[in-house]
Amino acid sequence: MLAAIILFSIWIVLGIPVAIVTIPWAVLTHNVLPLYRSAMWIVRTGLRFAGIRVEAAREAPLDLSRHYIFLSNHVSNLDPPVLFPLLPERTAAFLKRSLMKIPILGWGMRLGNFIPVDRGGRVESAIESMECATRVLASGVHVLSFAEGTRSRDGRLQPFKKGAFFLALHSGAPIVPVSICGTESMMKKGSLKIFPGTAHVVFHAPIRPQDYASMEDLMSAARAAIASGLPEWMRA
Repeated sequence: MLAAIILFSIWIVLGIPVAIVTIPWAVLTHNVLPLYRSAMWIVRTGLRFAGIRVEAAREAPLDLSRHYIFLSNHVSNLDPPVLFPLLPERTAAFLKRSLMKIPILGWGMRLGNFIPVDRGGRVESAIESMECATRVLASGVHVLSFAEGTRSRDGRLQPFKKGAFFLALHSGAPIVPVSICGTESMMKKGSLKIFPGTAHVVFHAPIRPQDYASMEDLMSAARAAIASGLPEWMRA
C-alpha cells in the first residue's frame, strides 16, 4: 500500500500547481504541449518513486510525420500511466465520459483532446466517439486504445472490441499493436493496492488497414502481434 500512497501523493502534490499554471496557458494560447509534457513528467516521476520500472522494446521505427492508433491489451489501471510517457507527442485516448467531469483532471483531458466514450452501448454514442477520434487523428494527434475495451481480470487476453478497427479503416491510420505485461501483478483489477515491480512493453511494427481484405483479417493480425509479445499464459 505504501507504493500507492507515494504514487498518488506525488501526482497530487506536483499535479495541482502544474495544472494551475499550464491549464490557463493552454486555454489562452491554444498550445497544449506545455500541459502535456508537464503531465508526462509528473506521471514518470510518480512511477519511479513508487518503485515501478518500465522496460520498453520497439520492433520498428515510426514515421512521426504520420498519426497512429496505438492498440494495447489491458491488464491493470497502471497501463495508461506506464504507456503514455512512451508514446510520441501528442497522444489522446478513449475515456469514460464520467471521468471528464473530474475537476482539473477532466479539464486537462478535454484540452488534450481525449475522446469521451459512453458505456451504455448506444449506437449514436459510438458514432459520436468515432467521429471525434477521426478528428483527433486528422489534427495530427495519435490515439491510444485498449483492444479489449476493459481490463482483463486474470491477465489473459480477452476478445477484442471492434471500435479501434472501425477507426483505422475509416481514417486510414496505421495500427501499432502494443503488448504490456507485469502490471497485472502490480495493481489487480478492483484493488487500490500497488506493488513495486517491472512493466514490460513491446511496440510492434505498424500494420496498415488497407493491407487486409476484411476487418476480421485486420483484427486477427493485430491480435497475433499483441499475443506474440506476451508470456505464454497470457495468450488466451
